[in-house]
Amino acid sequence: MSKFWIFFFIFSTALVVRSQEVSLPVDFRQHNLVEYNSSLFNPTFSLDYNYPQSIALWTRWQWQSVDVDPTTLFLNYSRKLNDVSSIGAAFFQQNTGLFFNTGGAVNYARTFDLSPKIKLAVGANVFGFKQELADERFQADPQLPFPDLAPSNDFILQLAPGVRLSVDNFSFSLSSENLFDYNFKDKGQNTASSDKIFLGMASYDFPVGMKMDSTAFFRPRIYLRTVPGMSNQIGMGALFSTSKYWTQLGYNNFYGASFGGGGTFFKRASLGVLMEFGTSSTMRDKDPSFEIVLGYFLGKPEARRTQLRLEEIEENPLEEVVGNEKIKEELEKAEALANEKEDVERAEEKQRKKEAKELAAQEKKMRKDSLAVAKKREEALAVEQKEDKKQKDIVAVQAEKEAQERAKKEALALAKEQAEEQKVAQERALEAKKAEAIKVAELEKQRLDSIAKAKENEALAEAQRIAQIKQDSVANLARLAAEELAKKEQVQVAEKQDEAEKPKAGEKYEEVKTEDGLKPGYYLITNVFGTKKYFEAFMADLEKRGLEPKSFLRSKNKFHYVFLERYQTMGEAREARDSNYGGRYKEKTWIFRVKGE
Repeated sequence: MSKFWIFFFIFSTALVVRSQEVSLPVDFRQHNLVEYNSSLFNPTFSLDYNYPQSIALWTRWQWQSVDVDPTTLFLNYSRKLNDVSSIGAAFFQQNTGLFFNTGGAVNYARTFDLSPKIKLAVGANVFGFKQELADERFQADPQLPFPDLAPSNDFILQLAPGVRLSVDNFSFSLSSENLFDYNFKDKGQNTASSDKIFLGMASYDFPVGMKMDSTAFFRPRIYLRTVPGMSNQIGMGALFSTSKYWTQLGYNNFYGASFGGGGTFFKRASLGVLMEFGTSSTMRDKDPSFEIVLGYFLGKPEARRTQLRLEEIEENPLEEVVGNEKIKEELEKAEALANEKEDVERAEEKQRKKEAKELAAQEKKMRKDSLAVAKKREEALAVEQKEDKKQKDIVAVQAEKEAQERAKKEALALAKEQAEEQKVAQERALEAKKAEAIKVAELEKQRLDSIAKAKENEALAEAQRIAQIKQDSVANLARLAAEELAKKEQVQVAEKQDEAEKPKAGEKYEEVKTEDGLKPGYYLITNVFGTKKYFEAFMADLEKRGLEPKSFLRSKNKFHYVFLERYQTMGEAREARDSNYGGRYKEKTWIFRVKGE
């Protein structure tokens, strides 16, 4: 046991590395598989962890909810050929973020007994899958190809070997997800030597002595995964498993913390769920990841967990014989000792009964005395409460009488006060009416004076207007002639401008009357996106290139339109497009016009 913890400490100390990247790795993300389908973690696990013979489905939703398609799906069948070898076959789909892989896998594993307590297992997973560009969410224009995202439709063969060394309940394993691969379309290696993924893990099984389940165990583990282009992943976890249920906890320095569990029903069907959420500052904004495992054991129910207790069942026959002789001697000694102790126990039991009888009599007397005292106290308390109630009733009647007298006096005072206030209010209302009548008379006089003055001013203004009309008649004729000539010139200019605004043959052009939040003009469009992820990535790329891109969201189709500049005329927009935006943007662009009201 001490050797394991020494190795566990050395191994964990050597793996102190922190991940700095936030982008999604390209691995299978199978670090939480501990029972069914764990052969995807290491191919040798099909010998025992997979519960052969069984069929199981594992799905994972990476940073998204379960109401959409899973990012990873793995349907696997595994069975044992004999006591030392196993095989398996699987169908899988995986979305790496950049590629969508669909295909199958086969598994083979074999174990070798190096000694009664040391075993070496080797195995391999062979994957064959079709790789496509995962760009179904990118809304691309056929005339505007997105740089470096040409369609891909490759078939790839990939070998993932693994090895495991077991010493008693301690296990150390190594594997690679893509040690060897071949791209049939490119006729060459699919990944460079520096892009290989390696995985190492150490674990120890602690048997848990449970009365109802002798196969229960607790398994802590620690692992290291190398991912190309990113910092290494360090993880640790713990599994508690019985024949009816299991629970698990885990932590990965990139993906975060996880917890889950499951149960086995009718000794065959199993269902497990797991949730994983980011803990670092760069991952807390991500949605949690979810996993679901469905398994069905096809063999005999009593053989489902046999492989987990082989080491407990195996015993040395010679040690068993020697153990039986020692047990017999110990039984004889125990029997003699039991006979000697029996007499002593009888005497002690008799004394205990006598003491218990005396103690019971004392307790009975004490209870009787306590009841008498309690009864006297209760009677005295009742008399005291009765006197208190009587005194309180007298005080309450007196207080009520005093309150009624006070209320009567207050009502009389209030009525007198209200009568005086009403009299004062009537006097004030009479004075206000008199003042209002005087004010109305003055206003009527002012109104009549204003009407007379207005009529006088109106007559004077009419005379002045007639004189002014006569003076301005000649000037008006000249002004009207000049305005007519200016209108004709504006019509000619507008006709020439409309001709220049018309799109040329083969020219990509779109025109709308209005658009929410956009000024009228000509917009030089670079690209259109249907999802925010690719839109933000494209905007960031243009900004890195020194440009100042702008965008707007059309209410009609909910697409993001990215443009470089808005121009007042079609000629200015064409000049910017034909000159590749002054040589600053060499990809294709097109013109989007907002006419305005």
